Amino acid sequence: MFDPAAEHPYPDSHQPDAPPAAHPLLAPVLGLLGTWRGRGEGGYPTLDGDFAYGQEVVFSHDGRPFLRYEARAWLLDAEDVPLRPAARESGWWRLQPEGRVEALITQPTGIAEIAVGQAGKGTVDLSTHNVALTPTAKEVTATRRRYTLADGATLTFAFDLAAVGRPLQHHLSASLRRTQ
Repeated sequence: MFDPAAEHPYPDSHQPDAPPAAHPLLAPVLGLLGTWRGRGEGGYPTLDGDFAYGQEVVFSHDGRPFLRYEARAWLLDAEDVPLRPAARESGWWRLQPEGRVEALITQPTGIAEIAVGQAGKGTVDLSTHNVALTPTAKEVTATRRRYTLADGATLTFAFDLAAVGRPLQHHLSASLRRTQ
């Protein structure tokens, strides 16, 4: 009998060698599993200036060919003290044969992205396939995300953005360290 107070019967795995076993299609992204935290820099022509931010990214799976993705960021002052929450998003990366990736990513600001790309050799490169916006969301027309495993404990992130009438250009970059 199902007991709603019991531990979840199908927990997510945050490590390649922890149960449940990873689906074979996840092989190109197994190095991403876990929690990553670090610091980044950002800027965009429509902003007052460049900024520093902290970021946490979590990747997990439940044994199927889907990678669960969550990211959150917070602005930092000149001494790296957190100022306030910034970007937040969550979604799913659907792994396909030959390292192809289809990603669904949503943000609480009313932006939903479908991105497609490729995973392999320690990198994942995703570009916009489609963007859906709520009626009050900021106009975003394209994005590009690149994740690179520099070594087993460092993940670099770069994010390009086309928004509010501007062409696709650099917006964010970060260096994250594995914490779990």
